[in-house]
Amino acid sequence: MPVSAASSAPAARGDGGKRQTYYGVLAGVSTAHLMNDMMQSLIVTVYPLLQGQFHLNFIQIGLITLTFQLTASLLQPLVGMVTDRYPLPYATPIGMCFTLTGVLLMSVAPDYAVLLLSVALIGCGSSVFHPQSSQTARAASGGRYGLAQSLFQIGGNLGQALGPLLAAAVVLRYGLAGRANLAWFGIAALIAVIILFMVSHWYSGHLYLRKPKPMHGEAVRRFPPWVVRHTVGILFVLMFSKFFYLASISSYYEFFLMHRFGLTAHAAANLLGVFLIAVAVGTLLGGPLGDRIGRKRVIWFSILGCAPFTLALPYVGLGTTVVLSAIIGLVLASAFPAIIVYAQDMMTHRIGMVSGLFYGFSFGLGGLGAAVLGLIADRFGIVFVYQLCAFLPLLGLLAVLLPDVRPPEQRARPSGQREKAAAG
Repeated sequence: MPVSAASSAPAARGDGGKRQTYYGVLAGVSTAHLMNDMMQSLIVTVYPLLQGQFHLNFIQIGLITLTFQLTASLLQPLVGMVTDRYPLPYATPIGMCFTLTGVLLMSVAPDYAVLLLSVALIGCGSSVFHPQSSQTARAASGGRYGLAQSLFQIGGNLGQALGPLLAAAVVLRYGLAGRANLAWFGIAALIAVIILFMVSHWYSGHLYLRKPKPMHGEAVRRFPPWVVRHTVGILFVLMFSKFFYLASISSYYEFFLMHRFGLTAHAAANLLGVFLIAVAVGTLLGGPLGDRIGRKRVIWFSILGCAPFTLALPYVGLGTTVVLSAIIGLVLASAFPAIIVYAQDMMTHRIGMVSGLFYGFSFGLGGLGAAVLGLIADRFGIVFVYQLCAFLPLLGLLAVLLPDVRPPEQRARPSGQREKAAAG
């Protein structure tokens, strides 16, 4: 498959079933995703600082995450539905301006209410960015949907990993006075606006790539509504297990390390960064593996496969905790790109809505998980949270109920070739 940077010139619409992969565009949306999620990760990373400055309990900390996740999740399916019908390629740089405003406001928020408003603005920016950029990545994929989704998501995971490391160096090391340094991260938002403007210019000239093209004289297949409902329901349960467990790490891992092993906030933030780097690697592997061996196999392995490690995590020493958390992040993260592309392959005529629905659901689950787990932590202790959440990956057994879903190109192949293709 040819390699090409972003170009405003329309590519050939047919070449024996082959399409061009625009790696420059994929790099652009991935880099913007890095900037976007790096700024989002600041919210979680500075929780110890905010707790000391605003005298917050675990429930109030969970409500901060809930505010961000709900604003980031509720609007995403709506944005996806609108952009499926009316392409808005320049919406993403506008949405990034909301994120910029939220980061700047968070650096100077005088009270808890304004702090909640700042994270809500960051969430609104995310609600525009994810479904529209996921559409762009699929359009630029050249049919390599898993690879494109992984490259898109890897940017976000790298941003989530870099955020705690940069915040530890720029913000947390200065104590309560360091919150004002959050304003420096506004530079990342400005860079993202410029990148997204260039990507949007390419996308506006390649809107024809949004629609799947029939091959070998066959129409694009649409699954019966009952199959779609059944499959989406199972995927939502699997996402529940994944993101509730991730919420226990992303929101409370620092507190767990500080409480159990007596680490400083600075050291705990660095170890959170190690976990998030492992998540980024798992995300990068999940999409291409789904293209090669089938999305269902990846979903099955990634969720159920981390259960032995989550069950052991609450009972081991510091060194083993770091190792196990990295393995959990690596294995568990490989599921999400496979889940997203699996759902997109099932509803190729609703890419924006599907992307917004699943990204939004993931954000909502993360926020709900943070709030619920914060309540449990206040009542029963932070260690009990990890003992309880250790059983969530066992829900991965439900992956056996998923139907066979293949990309449009595989569904359109002659039967002899289809048998050789990996199951979706």
